[in-house]
Amino acid sequence: MKIHMVAIDLDGTLLNSDKEITQTTATILRAAREQAGVKIVLATARPPRSVMPFYDLLDLDTPMINYNGALVIDPTCQHVLMHRPIPAKVSRGIIQVARSTYPDVLVSAEVMDHWFTDRFDPAYNTETGRLFPPDRVEPVENWADQSMTKLLLLGKPQSLREVAEAIHQTFPHQVNIVQTEDYLLQIMHATVSKAQALRVVAAEMHLRRHQVMAIGDNANDVGMLQWAGIAVAMENAAPQALAVADHVADHHDADGAAHAVRQLILEGLEPNKDRRRS
Repeated sequence: MKIHMVAIDLDGTLLNSDKEITQTTATILRAAREQAGVKIVLATARPPRSVMPFYDLLDLDTPMINYNGALVIDPTCQHVLMHRPIPAKVSRGIIQVARSTYPDVLVSAEVMDHWFTDRFDPAYNTETGRLFPPDRVEPVENWADQSMTKLLLLGKPQSLREVAEAIHQTFPHQVNIVQTEDYLLQIMHATVSKAQALRVVAAEMHLRRHQVMAIGDNANDVGMLQWAGIAVAMENAAPQALAVADHVADHHDADGAAHAVRQLILEGLEPNKDRRRS
């Protein structure tokens, strides 16, 4: 099986604990591109502005998957391949439910590559929030009249669990809720997933799933791993990701994702773990 494309998650996968791409990883990925002609696609929950430094460092020319698949964009020409936002009416309803359940919940929204919020609290922040300030800090009613690429709710873990349950009950089939950190709910359109976004990118490149390898570490990577021809989970991965993996890579602090690319693509080794496909 020849792999033509590798989709790689960022946090906990390609990036180490310092949120960096090491020189070793950059060198291996460059060799995969130049020697094997492999396309590298970054697939992340982050917005484009938070991905571009890594995209430029690796000198990529491929589409990127953002917001867990809600947005697929080609940064080389700013062409949007796919955008599936939450309708404004649904977003406003979710915010109302969240505030009714947990009045102090922090509400933020990403619209394409812009961040809106009504209140900023550094005690509850995302990795992107630590790097980029909000575009607008205004009452929700000033910016909640538009479709939202991703809605974020931040606060105390137990309270957020109650919020998530209330949203599930009120909007059972309209949104997809991802919780990769205890203090953060990421809410997207119901049809959004990294798997669906990866299908779009593969089709754009005229590739089939058996020509694609995916690497990830968390619950939001599971669908992408299941869809790809070869699924690689990190040693530090969540149990859900490990359960669907063909191959388990070294820890993300040991350049595990890059070494998996070297072993499985450049050296042609067989995956170290088998799984059954439906």
